[in-house]
Amino acid sequence: MPAVPDQLASIRSAFPPEGLFAEKDFLFSPDPFPIDEKFTKELEQLGHRLFVFQRACNELYQRSVRGKQPAWIAQYLDAGKPAELIEFSRQKQFRDDVPLVIRPDLILTENGYAIAEIDSVPGGIGLTGWLNQTYAGLGREVLGGSDGMLEGFRNLFPEGGDIVISAEASTYRPEMNWVVAQLGQKHPDFQWRVVDAETYQPTPGRNAYRFFELFDLPNLPRISALLDAVRDGAIRITPPIKPFLEEKMWFALFWMQPLREFWRRELGEKYFLKLQEVIPYSWPLDPTPLPQHAVIPRLEIHDWREAGKLSQKERDLLIKVSGFSPLGWGSRGIVVGSDVPQVEWEREIEQALATFQTAPRIMQRFHKARLLDHRYWDKESGEVKTMRGRVRLCPYFFVGNNGKVTLRGALATIVPADKKLLHGMRDAILAPSRVLL
Repeated sequence: MPAVPDQLASIRSAFPPEGLFAEKDFLFSPDPFPIDEKFTKELEQLGHRLFVFQRACNELYQRSVRGKQPAWIAQYLDAGKPAELIEFSRQKQFRDDVPLVIRPDLILTENGYAIAEIDSVPGGIGLTGWLNQTYAGLGREVLGGSDGMLEGFRNLFPEGGDIVISAEASTYRPEMNWVVAQLGQKHPDFQWRVVDAETYQPTPGRNAYRFFELFDLPNLPRISALLDAVRDGAIRITPPIKPFLEEKMWFALFWMQPLREFWRRELGEKYFLKLQEVIPYSWPLDPTPLPQHAVIPRLEIHDWREAGKLSQKERDLLIKVSGFSPLGWGSRGIVVGSDVPQVEWEREIEQALATFQTAPRIMQRFHKARLLDHRYWDKESGEVKTMRGRVRLCPYFFVGNNGKVTLRGALATIVPADKKLLHGMRDAILAPSRVLL
């Protein structure tokens, strides 16, 4: 194994000339992030649980639309979306389609982990693939192996396809260019390419990986050609054009008492209880008045405005935009209750209540990440230093044609201890993961 200074030089020399994230920077580490065997097995099982969960979400929405479940479920999930997009998402020919890449954001806590959210259009596929490949080339063991991320992505459409990426998502274009270049070298018979969503003209039989958010459709002048090709069965696309599946509202629906028996039946008792352990308790910020004798569960308040009066210690809560919004990804659109003055917290609640019909928000229990130490290279000196930080772990699961869900890699984002929202930033370490044997 190369000496530590040589490792840094090797990693820097392997870095793609155009980068991996446009106009983004991060810290390198000499060490993959360690996870033990027990947790690795838990992650492998989590992938299938989340696949079953997303199938159940898809089924619950469809039943609500058909009147087999309460209508308010679909009303919650369709709020703020264009009627034509809602109609398209209900097409029978792709009724059972769910995302083939599943990436949960896991917050590692003192007692285990919590799922902050599930990203249906995840970045980091190319970055994690490059980290795995680069560190494996230095003789380091990495979760998923050197080419696990690449093979997982290739197997979505083994015959090749188009990665359709919008200007709004252009930050991630360099990493997808790297993926395509690597696949071209390893599998020259199966052609992948990266194309602009704004000018994309689909080719019958050539499938598409969607790397744009559905709120971005009005900015894509030729999107009707893609939608027509999907509707006609000329191509397949993943993630599917189903905005209801991309809502954070699902975590709130998961905890609702009227739906408990549905979840038990669709998930099975074991999966239901396991997901209860890791899905944070969540509520839709619905302004509908309650009967006088009723309270909002677990908060024991009668009106959401009472939540605005909670003390700072009682406000271990988040407010999040549910999904169909430019604020719905990254750390945008998230407010930590204990981190803002009471007057601002009250204002956020009022805004959420006022806009619920057009831009739903949820409230969620905030799970604090545990502190740990991890080494990194200082940008200025190149010296190895240690960061005291908190971790967001993003495992990548890929669903094969046989329905088998496979863990292919896990990206660790380690941020300084004073940060509460664990997202990529200039002073964050990004590292692959390895299994402690």
